[in-house]
Amino acid sequence: MARVLVTGSAGRLGRSVVTTLARAGHEVIGVDPAPGTPEQAAEVLPADLTDLGEAYAAVARYRPDSLVHLAAIAAPFARTDAVTFRTNTQLAFNACQAASALGVPRVVIASSPTVIGYGAPTGWTPRRLPIDEEHPAEPWHAYGLSKLVAEQTMAAFARAHPGTRFAAVRPCFVVAPEEWHGAPTQSGHTIAERLDRPEIAGVSLFNYIDARDCAEMIAALLDRLPGLPSGEVFFAGAADALAREPLADLLPRVVPATAGHAAVLTGTRPAFSSAKAERLLGWTAKRSWRTELAI
Repeated sequence: MARVLVTGSAGRLGRSVVTTLARAGHEVIGVDPAPGTPEQAAEVLPADLTDLGEAYAAVARYRPDSLVHLAAIAAPFARTDAVTFRTNTQLAFNACQAASALGVPRVVIASSPTVIGYGAPTGWTPRRLPIDEEHPAEPWHAYGLSKLVAEQTMAAFARAHPGTRFAAVRPCFVVAPEEWHGAPTQSGHTIAERLDRPEIAGVSLFNYIDARDCAEMIAALLDRLPGLPSGEVFFAGAADALAREPLADLLPRVVPATAGHAAVLTGTRPAFSSAKAERLLGWTAKRSWRTELAI
């Protein structure tokens, strides 16, 4: 059994990560000033990790074998640009700094597909579809920029601290278990609304992932991390698109700039590829809106 420190443990993804890791036999310590961390956590620390001293104190107190950093302002435009950028970048730096300085062997941080830059008001055209980890990152809002800086921060610590293995995960639009039953998603809409009104899900290119699948991907990454090059980045998405029509037909209607590339997205194929995670971690998403949505 390993001890895992999970920041943002009360969040949409954090709750599933805590539950999944605890069920796998790990001792999970949640770190979150907000209520809602699952009872499977062995302990919860309500620390403010934007303070470097508190980040050091949390890591020093528990001496975890792994740190999963999920704490962040979780969506674009949820706060002012300045607050979003400052908070998310400071959290990522503090988590990496405290973990590497205190000898945590494994660190996984959460990034976002928004680093790719889709939806830019000046226009955006994909280099190719589906989008993989080699696609250029071109963020245009403070949230996407903060996540790209978080990735670069992680990579810098990976280069400077070979004793700690680092990786970043870009979870697609995270759907918590209760949201399949009608609870509002992070956008404020229900999943049914996102399916019925393609212009809503089209903003994020119809990407999504069940929080439990993403948690299982993070568990697999922690397990495989010692054998991977430090600093790797992974997309984590469902194996299909959050759409009732093939994206080959639907995506060009909603995002016209994709017309030259969308023809390959036949059937239920999504716009983002998780092939790297399948290849290196042996992980694929098991859940789909087709199996989980309560009609």
